[in-house]
Amino acid sequence: MVSPESIEYLRQLRETPAFGADGFNLEELRLCMATRREPTDPAVRCVPAQVCGLPAEWVLAPGADPDVRVLYLHGGGYVSGSGAFYLAMAAHISAAAQCAVLLPDYRLAPEHRFPAGLEDCLQAYQWLTASGPAGAKPAEVTFIAGDSAGGGLALASLLALRDRALPLPRAGIALSPFADLTLSGESIRSEAELDPIMHPRCLPDFVTRYVDESQVRDPLASPVFGDYTGLPPLLIQVGEHEIIRDDSVRVAAKARADGVNVTLEVWEGMFHVFQSHEPLLPEGREAIEHVARVIRSG
Repeated sequence: MVSPESIEYLRQLRETPAFGADGFNLEELRLCMATRREPTDPAVRCVPAQVCGLPAEWVLAPGADPDVRVLYLHGGGYVSGSGAFYLAMAAHISAAAQCAVLLPDYRLAPEHRFPAGLEDCLQAYQWLTASGPAGAKPAEVTFIAGDSAGGGLALASLLALRDRALPLPRAGIALSPFADLTLSGESIRSEAELDPIMHPRCLPDFVTRYVDESQVRDPLASPVFGDYTGLPPLLIQVGEHEIIRDDSVRVAAKARADGVNVTLEVWEGMFHVFQSHEPLLPEGREAIEHVARVIRSG
């Protein structure tokens, strides 16, 4: 059952057209997703870092173990977004899981098209395994997580690490991953009038800025087409009313068929990356606790 708080919040969200309904404004999107959203708990530490030339930030809640490390890849349709926009969410994850969260600013399209952003994420992950918030020190355990485009990059990073015979994290966590750049999911049509965050018209603009037409079925661009054999366990969370809901459903089905331990959570009544909205909705708190459970069990 959807909480009363979420019902009211959804009502408010739907008072404004979803992104893309009135055209695609990249400058406006970038400006919005570059906003610095500080942790709500002033005791959380945000520690700037340089990761293979990329600006990044560590987020550590009180009591967080700096040797339990999560690489968190921000969303933004592969063309926008920043770690600064996700500080509050990273703080919630750090507090719930007692871990250190690294937010790198990977390169964005169209200035840096596929696979530039993915290569940045792979370098950031390898850096994180050897360096922590206090400097050079191997991690005890690592995880890769992300949402939306960052969720797609998290899945693609797992595939690429395996293909390159590089060490894999203990688990992968994908929140509302944008994982099918062919835009073939039925939910794009079924949820078109119900998704309060994204309108289907915006999706082709994300895709064409990120990849060439010949690359849309590449599993490292569209992980829905990946072979998941040999990957670690996956937690995938998605809202019921998302136009890209089926990306999550299909990735989960493919990974299970390839022998991966997958937990798929389709949250009733929820919307795109509902875990990131402040203040946290009851469903957001519960979803983050599920994420934390995966990390704590590592």
